Amino acid sequence: MTTWILAVLLLYLAQIYFSALFLLPYVTFSQIVGGRDAMPDRGKFARRADRALANLKENLPFFLVLGVLSLIVPGANIEQATLGASLFFFARLAYVPLYVSGIPFLRSIAYTAGLAGTVIMGLAVVG
Repeated sequence: MTTWILAVLLLYLAQIYFSALFLLPYVTFSQIVGGRDAMPDRGKFARRADRALANLKENLPFFLVLGVLSLIVPGANIEQATLGASLFFFARLAYVPLYVSGIPFLRSIAYTAGLAGTVIMGLAVVG
């Protein structure tokens, strides 16, 4: 379980930098190191990357809490929780390029798979 928690946190960090990469062609060095008060529009792909990151930020607390609970709650089914965590990770990994590419139906499937992973983790803790 610890491996999957760390993998999801690494994915979160990667998404932060992935979103920031869209900024580089539009700004000068002084804007990057400055206060960023006036930033240019980075385009639709950057906005999509930002929304994908915001979506992960919304789902990350549930994943982390359930991951930690699966490690400390007596009687928690760690194998089931690990399955849910791995499903969450791979679904979120697929979600980012699907969202940035603008593929709506598959993006929704990836999101739902990640949500299912979270539910599986929750059931592992209470069941």
